[in-house]
Amino acid sequence: MRITVSLIALLVSFLPANGAEIPLANLSRLDLRNLDLRNVNADATTYRGQSAVHLTEKNPAEPQSLAILRDRTFHNGTVELDVAGAPSKAAGDTARGFIGVAFRMQSDASRYECIYIRPTNGRAEDQLRRNHSIQYESEPDWPWDRLRKESPGVYESYADMVPGEWTHLRIVVHGRDAALYVGKSEQPSLLVHDLKLGDSRGAIALWIGPGTEGYFKGLEISDEAEK
Repeated sequence: MRITVSLIALLVSFLPANGAEIPLANLSRLDLRNLDLRNVNADATTYRGQSAVHLTEKNPAEPQSLAILRDRTFHNGTVELDVAGAPSKAAGDTARGFIGVAFRMQSDASRYECIYIRPTNGRAEDQLRRNHSIQYESEPDWPWDRLRKESPGVYESYADMVPGEWTHLRIVVHGRDAALYVGKSEQPSLLVHDLKLGDSRGAIALWIGPGTEGYFKGLEISDEAEK
């Protein structure tokens, strides 16, 4: 089943007057109120000529900044969207415009898989920074810094990107495997073969990191047929 969300605002499911749930394939109304916001401000806007959802963090001291799609469980399949991330005006020197997708999020939102990009690293003059353009992590037990320390270079990679410009992301998930395709590339820029939450299922969320001004559009979710 494939869902296309035109991001003037986001909707995952809603209830009509008679209380019957509308099938996801028949959605027609979009509503930001159907995002569960965790430490983010969200508004519908136009960015670079495209309708988008705009996210900014509320409290930099909080560990998570998420907009969770309500009533949408994801196991295997594809999550595809366009993102534009850049450091906010108030961000510190370590901000990179962190932006991406959390998936298979557990019910309390404290445990999830996440793949994101660091747009300011894409064309950095320092090669090591370029190598850190893409990142996988699994909160809370496997944050990016632990993965980098224990398995250097395994859970991050390079792809060309520019801060503040639209970047297309396609994440393909099956079992304990995930692959990220950036832009129009036919080959993945990052491969993960040991998703830390195992062969699990859970929610999907838009994700931003510290000091990020983030925009999201064109979300599509395709579920792989269960056998």
